[in-house]
Amino acid sequence: MVHKEAIERDDKEMTIGRRAKIIELLDTQGHVGVTDLSRRFRVSEVTIRNDLGLLEERGILIRARGGAIRNQRVNIDYHLSEKSKRHLAEKQAIGKKTVELITEEDTIILDSGTTTLEVAKNLSGFTNLTIITNALNVAGQLVNYPQIKLIMLGGMLRQSSLSMLGPVAEANIRDYYCDKLIMGVDSIDSRYGISTPTIEEAHLNRLMIDIAKEVIVVTDSSKFLRRSFAFIAPISDVDVVVTDANIPDEERKNLESLGIKTIVV
Repeated sequence: MVHKEAIERDDKEMTIGRRAKIIELLDTQGHVGVTDLSRRFRVSEVTIRNDLGLLEERGILIRARGGAIRNQRVNIDYHLSEKSKRHLAEKQAIGKKTVELITEEDTIILDSGTTTLEVAKNLSGFTNLTIITNALNVAGQLVNYPQIKLIMLGGMLRQSSLSMLGPVAEANIRDYYCDKLIMGVDSIDSRYGISTPTIEEAHLNRLMIDIAKEVIVVTDSSKFLRRSFAFIAPISDVDVVVTDANIPDEERKNLESLGIKTIVV
């Protein structure tokens, strides 16, 4: 029975990882083919069609003859399990680098997201930090470090991101003033600003920015030149951006010309 459960768990992980890679390929290529995907992942074309069908149901792609094309809608809200597998190596490097911006005795807001989780994984060496978070996955990581003072925001759970949102979270965050906000984003554009698919999340993020001395955005390069449904803040509200080497050259130049410290890992 235990062996069967382990096999089922492994199969589920492989399926999630494969679907995340399909989304990544759509991001870079704009389209994918069933036959090519079947060969790449060494699974049947039926399995790939099932993957594409599920991703279409979630609004991530549009089925086309022999494959699929990227859905250009701005309000797609990916589930955390899909996000966590995408650009993982870049997120891990960003997480390690961001920790260099933190000093002992800092008070920090650590926003929800897969990249901010990678930041949390690298905080074990600190002995005197206070961290506020609205993310269950981030809090679950930080409980492993009893030397860090952890404050968890209340609110209504948003299942797709494991984050607490709504009036309770907003009322809680107004009680604090912090040294740094470390924030992941769904979309960033040097001429537009930062945005997210969810109105409630955008509102809470706006309040986080208002109570932080320094705003640090952590994002892999795939999020650049994108705009989501709900506007969070203009790019001028950001002090530091930590990203990977695939950031578009023009975006990097724009950020630096605006006086935003841009760290590339």
